[in-house]
Amino acid sequence: MTKRITNKSVEKEMSFLDHLEELRWHLIRATIAVVLMASIAFIAKSFIFDVLLLGPKQADFPTYRLLCKAARFIGMESFCFEELPFRIQSRTMAGQFSAHIWTSITAGFIVAFPYVLYEFWKFISPGLRNEERKTSRGFIIVASFLFFIGVLFGYYVVTPLSINFLGSYKVSEQVFNDFDLSSYISLVRASVLASGLIFELPIIIYFLTKIGVVTPEFLRKYRKFALVIVLIISAVITPPDIASQVIVAVPVVILYEISIYISKAVVRKQKRKAKANVN
Repeated sequence: MTKRITNKSVEKEMSFLDHLEELRWHLIRATIAVVLMASIAFIAKSFIFDVLLLGPKQADFPTYRLLCKAARFIGMESFCFEELPFRIQSRTMAGQFSAHIWTSITAGFIVAFPYVLYEFWKFISPGLRNEERKTSRGFIIVASFLFFIGVLFGYYVVTPLSINFLGSYKVSEQVFNDFDLSSYISLVRASVLASGLIFELPIIIYFLTKIGVVTPEFLRKYRKFALVIVLIISAVITPPDIASQVIVAVPVVILYEISIYISKAVVRKQKRKAKANVN
């Protein structure tokens, strides 16, 4: 009897260790994918910095041109300018090299995001039932699509609005804006990644509904509180002017409303399945 208990405990311990080993390899493969994409980004330094990162600093950036046309249409010139009144500098010996490394890693993570999700899904999918795996088959595609839409929104909307406001803001004409390279990159990185993660809201609501944490009624009941949270998030990732906050808040509110319909669809399907099992 003692021997049998010992074998069971050893078997359980080995099973747990096997899961840890499997998780380790999934993390290793995901990390390798990020490093490979980061290496490509590191080599493409001119494109990453001159075109992508420093693009929102130029007056001919697409967002500024569009906002300028819209402003002129209503008789304003607030978004029309020839040059943003600030410079970017590096004030530490390793500043530019460090910025190059971390920017490459960020770019590598963004590009490799679908594969990272794939490795995560491969780890958790064996624990799901066959029907759950079938219904969640498009998880990687949908989640990746939403993430990239959020990244583009952060790059073309949040980033230029933030740079235009903060780069033009002055407390005195005697103070000139000289921003450190790391500060500028941090703003772009935070805007892009935060937007990418925020746009994952429908996916999060889907899984929370599946496990019974939230319901459509709950989401409708606390819609007003959610709106306040959305405005707070918009205030955090955008400059403190009302126009920018509204521009960012609108798509997030739309995502919240879509999440309610997704939650409703999940609950409806669960009720239909439960009714079929009873019959």
